[in-house]
Amino acid sequence: MFRIVSLLLSSSVLFSCIQKQEEVLKLPYYNTADFTPLFMSEEEAAQKITHTISDFRFLNQDSVWISNTSIEGKIHAANFIFTRCGSICPVMTNNFKFVANEFNHDSTVALLSYSVTPWIDEPHVLKKYRRDNSIQNPNWHFLTGDKAAIYTLARTSYFAEEDIGFSKDSNQFLHTEHVILVDKNKRIRGVYNGTLELEMQQLMDDINALKREED
Repeated sequence: MFRIVSLLLSSSVLFSCIQKQEEVLKLPYYNTADFTPLFMSEEEAAQKITHTISDFRFLNQDSVWISNTSIEGKIHAANFIFTRCGSICPVMTNNFKFVANEFNHDSTVALLSYSVTPWIDEPHVLKKYRRDNSIQNPNWHFLTGDKAAIYTLARTSYFAEEDIGFSKDSNQFLHTEHVILVDKNKRIRGVYNGTLELEMQQLMDDINALKREED
């Protein structure tokens, strides 16, 4: 009887380990603007995934410079909004709050909301937007700066409009509901519809999956 119990326990532990390995490997990598998912190990990704988020430097709502070095080694999620948006942006911001609150005191996770009307959304405007939306999360930055720099980063680094990649002219208005998940090595690992609460729950699950990769 003892041997049977031991075998069952061993099988359970083995299954749990296999299941954990599968969970760690479940998130794909995205290397191109068409968002073709690539499933591979970390070792393979180090060799085959060439696309990463480019260097950036923008002011946040407190007029503090936030750059790629500010979030070095962190998982981050990014979206693209503007404060005068009356359609999808309020919904996206409200849904992103679920994610922000889940990781409010987690120094390994950052949230970035880039303004797509930076000529309007100066730091003090973004600060008021945060206040009006009852946002106090220290690791959620609302960013503004040079329009061309933001649009180029959005389209060529984050693939923010994945249905057309970065084929749009840089002067054409950027408006997307997509939220992009990026791992600590600046590689894209997920894309979500920010207007759907269910997808923000999936984003939270996937952030936790990325955190397990580091364990």
